Amino acid sequence: MLFHTWDFAIFFAITYVVYLFLRPTRYWVHWFFLTSYFFYGWWNKWYLLLLFGTSAIDYLMVIFMERSRTQRRRLLWLIVSLVSNFGFLGYFKYSGFITQQLNALLSWVGVAMQLPDPIAYPNALLGALGVPAAHQFAAVILPIGISFHTFQSMSYTIDAYYRRIPIERSFVRFLAFVSFFPQLVAGPIERSGNLLPQLTNKPPLRGRDISDGMSLFLVGLFKKVALADYFAQYVEKVYAAPDMYSSGALVLATVAFGWQIYFDFSGYTDMGRGVAKMMGFDLMLNFNNPYLADSLGDFWNRWHISLSTWFKDYVYFPLGGNRGGKLFTYRNMVLTMLISGIWHGAAWGFVIWGAMHALGRALTRELEGTAFYRDRVPRIAKQVAVFAFVTFCWIFFRAQSTHDAFLIVKRIFSTGWGDPRFPIAMLVMILGVWTYQFSFESRLRPVLELGIVRVAMAAGMIIYLAMFTGGSSSAFIYFQF
Repeated sequence: MLFHTWDFAIFFAITYVVYLFLRPTRYWVHWFFLTSYFFYGWWNKWYLLLLFGTSAIDYLMVIFMERSRTQRRRLLWLIVSLVSNFGFLGYFKYSGFITQQLNALLSWVGVAMQLPDPIAYPNALLGALGVPAAHQFAAVILPIGISFHTFQSMSYTIDAYYRRIPIERSFVRFLAFVSFFPQLVAGPIERSGNLLPQLTNKPPLRGRDISDGMSLFLVGLFKKVALADYFAQYVEKVYAAPDMYSSGALVLATVAFGWQIYFDFSGYTDMGRGVAKMMGFDLMLNFNNPYLADSLGDFWNRWHISLSTWFKDYVYFPLGGNRGGKLFTYRNMVLTMLISGIWHGAAWGFVIWGAMHALGRALTRELEGTAFYRDRVPRIAKQVAVFAFVTFCWIFFRAQSTHDAFLIVKRIFSTGWGDPRFPIAMLVMILGVWTYQFSFESRLRPVLELGIVRVAMAAGMIIYLAMFTGGSSSAFIYFQF
């Protein structure tokens, strides 16, 4: 159920009306639990078993932690939680890729034995239980948003282990926290310290919340339908056959993809935050004009903020952070970036993408801290350099294979510019968005926040959506993660 469809409009209208009716009672959280599970089950009802199972395990492990008399026993329950979460995530997201790579390695060293397809294991269990082959699984299907709700649930377990948060007693409330539908399938990855108190104390609902939520939703809708989907047409055409295009088209398609994924992903989170805001909930900011970053460290403070802070808090700091000297700091930073790349998907392209960012961050960290870089290098020069590096890395993120990615890089540097057939309207949109973002982070921000300006921009977006966009749209890019 996509946010920008009539299905969701009907779903949300019913959800909202009943929510307003139940607000004075204690059953409003139960309603969120039921509607969130309905929302997730809309794609595939079997996904609900995984969502409920991982949530139940984490809830029980925290209860067991609380009742444990020793720290060793608390650690045991944390390990059970982490193993189960990573086990489910690993099986659904990475088992096929790992099996494929191991089989290729076995063939390369001359071993005739091959590992079975991962689907063989659950089917063997079903067969032992007497389930006919016709009713067994055909393939391992990646549940939508599994990485997001798994990380959200795990953060609660880890925080509870370190006693950073109070224990949640209500099982229904915890299920609602993990499955909260505005951010369930593509973030932001909420922390229990922010969302659970709102599910406990029932946030106030003001008229400003409704208008701000509608504004956020409109901006997200415009980003997705008017911008991301439009850019996708050019990107898909070029990246589907990179050997057919020269440097100009490949460069511009890569730049277009950088903006496409930003509009697509930030558009989803804007819509999700808007839906939540209309119900009185505040979800964390997930994007903060990342293409205005003037360093790679600044970029990761602005891009997918909920994931970046998750890795910082639960990977980088537990590894040691910046304690223990520069060598260990760089080791921890590189490992964190590599894990971030792997989180995005089971393909070598994501690994290379993470490794490139790890290398870039390692090479520029000391420079970014110098007075020369801060005070002498023009900010616009730093922003252009960061944007160029980030955009170049997107090649390995977007290409259909590592072969295509290296082919694109090769052709960018070895073929002529030619005629890229790049739509002028796309260039105008990029310049317009960039100009707005630069203005928003300048002294013009108070002007852009004036009521009359916001109303005019909203009216413009509505008119554009009504006149220039079609009735169909693609799924969000980050649903696959």
